Amino acid sequence: MIDKKVVFMGTPNYADRILKKIIDSEYEVNLVVTQPDKPVGRKKIITPPPVKITAIENNLEIIQPKTLKDREIINSIKNKNPDFIVVAAYGQILPKDILDIAPCINLHASILPEYRGASPIQQTLLDGKEYTGVTAMLMDEGLDTGD
Repeated sequence: MIDKKVVFMGTPNYADRILKKIIDSEYEVNLVVTQPDKPVGRKKIITPPPVKITAIENNLEIIQPKTLKDREIINSIKNKNPDFIVVAAYGQILPKDILDIAPCINLHASILPEYRGASPIQQTLLDGKEYTGVTAMLMDEGLDTGD
């Protein structure tokens, strides 16, 4: 068995599918970081993100910071001593203090560099592309940049 600890950072359905695959793997998810619950729909019902629901169903520890620049949040992630931080559509740029904790692997929902940013799937569809993919990359301080 692989004994690797992962901190997972993600929010929407796309990220939820990835989290479920990691949970079903030999990796241990020891912390889930997701965006705060938000009002949804006409009635503005406070709704947890899909990643949070999966984390709850799997008894995983969850944090939902408004910002990643808070020293307490950075220490919460660091104290988990992860081997990797896996990021999928988290919704914020990771500060250098988090990038320095462990290798951060971003699973971006497009073939970079064509569709950077927060809505690559939607933009691919709007542009009428016949195919797309996912880019796995070692993150650096830029937006959707790194090896």
